[in-house]
Amino acid sequence: MFEKILIANRGEIALRIQRACRELGIRTVVVHSEADTEAKYVKLADESVCIGPAPAAQSYLNIPAIISAAEVTDAEAIHPGYGFLSENADFAEKVERSGFVFIGPRPENIRLMGDKVTAKQAMLKAGVPCVPGSEGALPEDPKEIVRIARKVGYPVIIKAAGGGGGRGMRVVHTEAALLNAVSMTRGEAQAAFSNPMVYLEKFLENPRHIEIQILTDSHKGAVYLGERDCSLQRRHQKVIEEAPAPDLTARVREKIGERCVEACRKIAYRGAGTFEFLYEEGEFYFIEMNTRVQVEHPVTEMITGIDIVQQQIRVAAGEKLQFRQKDIQIRGHAIECRINAEDPYRFTPSPGRITSYHAPGGPGIRVDSHVYQGYTVPPNYDSMVGKVIAYGATREQAIRRMRVALSEMVVEGIQTNIPLHRELLHDIRFMRGGVSIHYLEQKLAQEQQPKAK
Repeated sequence: MFEKILIANRGEIALRIQRACRELGIRTVVVHSEADTEAKYVKLADESVCIGPAPAAQSYLNIPAIISAAEVTDAEAIHPGYGFLSENADFAEKVERSGFVFIGPRPENIRLMGDKVTAKQAMLKAGVPCVPGSEGALPEDPKEIVRIARKVGYPVIIKAAGGGGGRGMRVVHTEAALLNAVSMTRGEAQAAFSNPMVYLEKFLENPRHIEIQILTDSHKGAVYLGERDCSLQRRHQKVIEEAPAPDLTARVREKIGERCVEACRKIAYRGAGTFEFLYEEGEFYFIEMNTRVQVEHPVTEMITGIDIVQQQIRVAAGEKLQFRQKDIQIRGHAIECRINAEDPYRFTPSPGRITSYHAPGGPGIRVDSHVYQGYTVPPNYDSMVGKVIAYGATREQAIRRMRVALSEMVVEGIQTNIPLHRELLHDIRFMRGGVSIHYLEQKLAQEQQPKAK
């Protein structure tokens, strides 16, 4: 086992990794920007290194600075968390070439799954069901693009091959709009991801977003830890996640879970990962794989009792998984609300000083957050300031506990989306379970329409 790990991230995930390390008896080094000097995890770390000014490009994305920090502190491994450099194959490669262990998949896995075209091709070969669409990147020939779209059938969605986080996507409903949409998406893809390649898929009208959590080691051990339903989204950004997915049978879970595990074996995947699917009318369609720990990993931890971050560390250290598929038991239900520093309905960021803070508690409540009273939320990064997770023996109990938790939570001095979460936890459609990925945006759009007099 490692003696010292460098955490190359910030916010709640930096604190989450730090806690996992401390439980394992591992010393931690935290890198931070000038904006995060007063962060809780910086104060709690065994060592901390400032790697640059507030802009992420000069700090959290500064590969030489991060590797230098690992060198001067004698760290043995680097955990990238999520976001920033976590799915950057070049970073993983440079970490390992510099003599450190990258706590994540091999660079070739990250590269394969980071390109949506090659990822889809690999999954098709592995027998994982995919959304009907182009077999690879769209060609330059306009006539061929039109032919492909006609074969798939409208509406279609154009996606950037190197995209992520909901960027680089455009829905097309008619042939007249197709070529212009492809051209615009290519331009956006080049600007955002330095990769102009795009591909085309059938646009599903009312799918749910269901993802499968997997863990694999370097000794051919591989398991899936059930699924999560992440369908409550706005602009492809998840708002509420839950596990297990409502109305998904054990047989369906087993069938898709086994396919994901088999795919991992075929590509020799190592570590934690998530297969994301659109699910409609009983069918799964692969959309992408995230080669890192997910923001929403706590709901899976709550229903399985498995610490996913500690498993990442153990696998990276060369250990075998401590369990087999038959050992994985799913018990109860868990729901996570992402707490963001933003206007709850206009979604404009709300950085600033937190003047009053109270975290909820009680049976089944977990709060993953790095903030505290007096903490200043910087304007330079993602607006998420924490996550509230509620666990119950049933989905209904988890919902009731989450309502209580949100009613207790106090974050003053800045705006947060807590009022929106309180509203959603009483929404009839959400309470019923199984809403589509379009539901929240449709609901918000309807509520913003002026009321007839």
